[in-house]
Amino acid sequence: MNRAFMDEIVEAFTEMNADDEVRAVIVTGNGRAFMAGADIKEYAVQTDAQFLAFQERGTALYRQAERGKKPFIAMVNGFALGGGFEIACACDLIIASKEAKFGLPEVHLGLVPGGGGTQRLIQKLSINHIKQMLFLGDQYTAEQMREWGVVNYVTEPEELEAFTVSIAQKLARRSPAALAELKRLVYLSTCPKDLDERMTEEGNTVLRLFKTPEARQKIEDFMNKNR
Repeated sequence: MNRAFMDEIVEAFTEMNADDEVRAVIVTGNGRAFMAGADIKEYAVQTDAQFLAFQERGTALYRQAERGKKPFIAMVNGFALGGGFEIACACDLIIASKEAKFGLPEVHLGLVPGGGGTQRLIQKLSINHIKQMLFLGDQYTAEQMREWGVVNYVTEPEELEAFTVSIAQKLARRSPAALAELKRLVYLSTCPKDLDERMTEEGNTVLRLFKTPEARQKIEDFMNKNR
């Protein structure tokens, strides 16, 4: 996930939400990953202002999925890490291949998630499971995520697309107005405190950590390891 790709996704999600012919949206990746998180090479060279703008653009992306009127389905075909996992969590349903892996590895870079990873998970997981994911930064299987209540369905890899399309087709037969209102009401039920305020605090925290020497060194170490 880099800035250019972020802009493309925001534009696509905006178009989907505005198109009355679209009844459901499937979000997926291509190849080995659904999305493997942020482009660390771009992370490393961003100024503080660029980093903040990147995080704010990400917030706009997640809002398009979470608060749009259309049902969004994350069809997770592979790695869904960091921002990729956060996109999946912003969708209404998650359908995953047995080969998919999920995680929030930001702690390995001395950072915290900046796209709702610390806030949206409370809608899906127990506090202990949230802390386990955030504190350890490990990867988890699709079946584990299903058992924890994050993933709705797990399929064989070769069956993922057909099954996901079948769910989207079911949604397409439902009343668009009713689905939009159901989505709005469910969202309201998960926000006893204002989500925007909590998201702002998360964003401020990741920016503050991004400025620290420790995070800068860990990002540099990551880049050197993967060159």
